[in-house]
Amino acid sequence: MTDEMTKDPKEQITTDPSKASERMRAGSLSLTVMPWVIAAIALLIMPFIFTSNSALTIMNQMWITVIFALAYNMLLGQGGMLSFGHAVYMGLGGFFCMHLMNYIEDYSIAFPLPLLPLFGGLFGMGFAMLIGSFSTSGAGTRFAMISLGVGELIAACSVIIVAFFGGEEGISGDRTYGLPFFGVEFLKQIEVYYLISFWLMLSAILMYLFSRTPVGRMANAVRDNPERAQFLGYSARWVRFYSFCASGFFCGIAGGLFAISYEILTEENLNAASSGVILLVTFLGGVGFFFGPIIGAIVFTLLQTVLSLQTELWAIYVGALFLATVMFFPGGLAGLIMMHVPAYRLGKARGLLLPYIKTLVPAAIGILGICALIEMVFHYRHGATGDVEMTLFWTTFDSHTVLPWIIAAAVAVVGIGIARSTAPALKEAWDEANTAGGAS
Repeated sequence: MTDEMTKDPKEQITTDPSKASERMRAGSLSLTVMPWVIAAIALLIMPFIFTSNSALTIMNQMWITVIFALAYNMLLGQGGMLSFGHAVYMGLGGFFCMHLMNYIEDYSIAFPLPLLPLFGGLFGMGFAMLIGSFSTSGAGTRFAMISLGVGELIAACSVIIVAFFGGEEGISGDRTYGLPFFGVEFLKQIEVYYLISFWLMLSAILMYLFSRTPVGRMANAVRDNPERAQFLGYSARWVRFYSFCASGFFCGIAGGLFAISYEILTEENLNAASSGVILLVTFLGGVGFFFGPIIGAIVFTLLQTVLSLQTELWAIYVGALFLATVMFFPGGLAGLIMMHVPAYRLGKARGLLLPYIKTLVPAAIGILGICALIEMVFHYRHGATGDVEMTLFWTTFDSHTVLPWIIAAAVAVVGIGIARSTAPALKEAWDEANTAGGAS
């Protein structure tokens, strides 16, 4: 036998460069596919964990916001185009789907409801092609001002063009009049949940694949250096235009899902406030990462729905969180998570656990003390005459006495003071965890 035949088969596998590259590709593929599999499994089992209709409604709103945020990130994160009126494309897609839903009801057309968001996406993309034909020549202030002007124009038209937008009352419909889809009539909230979850997975996968196409790659290049991209032979305007149209398509899908879920659309679905909210959501999650808008949409929806049930001042806390994120963590919540990757790869992430506990727990307690003071001031100033009792953190007390104010102020001062005193030790632990060498 020859020398190659007498070699150990394991040795042949480890020394063959082609086999090694195949294993690397297989490993890379598994790392890419595994998050999508986990996400699909999570979407399937969540209704069995959160069984109430209110929880399903919150999750439906959350997944619609995720699609909208990912579509917006195709502009801002990938193409560097800051839009102040991107809710227009979601709203128009939703209005078109609502009219189509009513048309199906009036004329008894056999049309499956799950295909409705596709037509909303096509309508949103058609309008994006119209606006993008003259707005995508630049990506700076010019594009931002055009998007703001278009958003305000459509918001004004929504009150004037009553035939399409329904005026101030909007338009409504009934999703149950559509053709049953394999016996499902979408009467129950859980049936709507799985429909939205399906479109969420499909849209997210398609947007991820788009980011890996040559157009998606060139969108990043045009964002960073449009002059160099043009020098290489690529039209920055056409790259922006394609990204803009693709974003409009997925925004329309989100609008169609909104129409199916809530069965009503109004001017609020396409005004500047809705555009500002999606901008906040995307920045909160992190525009530099694909999964950043997903995190931002989940966090914002929970704050908007759950926190709003506890306090009328929820918008103040969301705004403060947004300001803190922009000032101290420009990469958003996703960037904050990815900051720990080097320490994890060095095997030193565990060394941060105790310093985090010593600093972040007192800081959280101090922040809760500040929130208590804000709530007490609001109740003291705006409470009804004679209403002196308030409930805060499951505790009922008299807000017009001195003791609760002293306790809240003491908690805030002590908590923040402890956090400030332990911050230097946390910084040292952070530097150590991100430095190669030394004890792990």
